[in-house]
Amino acid sequence: QVQLVESGGGLVQAGGSLKLSCTTSGSIFRLSAMGWYRQAPGKQRELVAGITSGGSTNYADSVKGRFTISRDNAKNTVYLQMNSLKPEDTAVYYCKLAYIDYVYWGRGTQVTVSS
Repeated sequence: QVQLVESGGGLVQAGGSLKLSCTTSGSIFRLSAMGWYRQAPGKQRELVAGITSGGSTNYADSVKGRFTISRDNAKNTVYLQMNSLKPEDTAVYYCKLAYIDYVYWGRGTQVTVSS
């Protein structure tokens, strides 16, 4: 069973920065596509950023230029650097691993941006 553990969330003022981490066990990490999603109260979960096993990235329009996704295969960890945070970035952020037909989710980490 693959487990994903997110960390790095918290409370930050608008304009500030946070760096989220998601670490997983097992040997499939380097072969997997990874993604960060978020879900705000009353809203659907949405993709924030994704990174393929080869390192290609994609971002939601709302975070382009502010967030950066990266991965360290030696540490089985994917990161989300979030800069210039806005109150509308407030949400629970989830890590997702996709490998062939398998999809795994972390439990999420809360990010709150105060105005």
